Amino acid sequence: MLRSSRRAEAFTGIALVLPALCWITLLVAYPFFMALYYSVSNTVVGQGTGTFVGLANFRALLADGTFLQTVQNSVVFTSIAVVVKTVLGVSLALILHRKLRLKRLIRGLVLLPFVIPTALSTLGWLWMYDSLYSVITWTVNHVLLGPAGLRPLEVNWLGSPVLAMAAVIVVNVWRGLPFFAVTVLAGLTGIPTEFYEAAEVDGAGRWGRFWYVTYPLLKPILAVVILFSTIFTFADFNIVYVLTRGGPQESTHLFATLSHALAFESLQLGKGAAVSLFMFPALVVIVALQLHFLHRDETRYA
Repeated sequence: MLRSSRRAEAFTGIALVLPALCWITLLVAYPFFMALYYSVSNTVVGQGTGTFVGLANFRALLADGTFLQTVQNSVVFTSIAVVVKTVLGVSLALILHRKLRLKRLIRGLVLLPFVIPTALSTLGWLWMYDSLYSVITWTVNHVLLGPAGLRPLEVNWLGSPVLAMAAVIVVNVWRGLPFFAVTVLAGLTGIPTEFYEAAEVDGAGRWGRFWYVTYPLLKPILAVVILFSTIFTFADFNIVYVLTRGGPQESTHLFATLSHALAFESLQLGKGAAVSLFMFPALVVIVALQLHFLHRDETRYA
């Protein structure tokens, strides 16, 4: 009787895990191994499966100026975007944690950038960055420069390498900020008020309460949020593809957009797969470092 109950329990467990296993195999494992195969071949779209070329695609990429520019772009884009999202996200969460009128409505509005489909919202930003009809340029000229008697600006936001990179970072921050704010806000609500009362009794001011109470208790949550945000930002595709398609002069290409351009515009599927696989070790290093710091902090505060 006991043996048959254990068999039934084991069968139920397998039946529950099997759909998820099939899902991961079809949508994660199979594409990953196909990318591995293509990356070591000279496959060209429409010309068969290609032949084995070893690491030739990876060596060619390391000697390619566009790829090296892409690596630099990815580091700059990810670093600046994650730092800005962290600072603004924590600040926004602290504001939302205070007693505000219409608090629920404000929290709902904050989530809007995260709820709207990325491609759709980025099209709105594409209009705002338009070289002729930019609402940003119009506002600066008519609200700030015009009343001050200064000459109006003519800015091509997506036509300059520096401005284009700044533009895609702004959209990425706008898009990812709600994720930071809402997650940190959930962490803030879990901090007992007695800790703040004890800190006040000890003479801690507003900054002291944040630094000695809020920040240490939020560190594990911040580490997880920064980890996920780093991965999502590093692998971003939609924002850059809709706004600049990697231009001007390859100044905004990220790994995902360069991989797409090589695989589906130049039809060099092997090189495109090799670019996408360059992201994998970089992300593994980032994840390992952040998990190491997270585990170290958990051990320290345990």
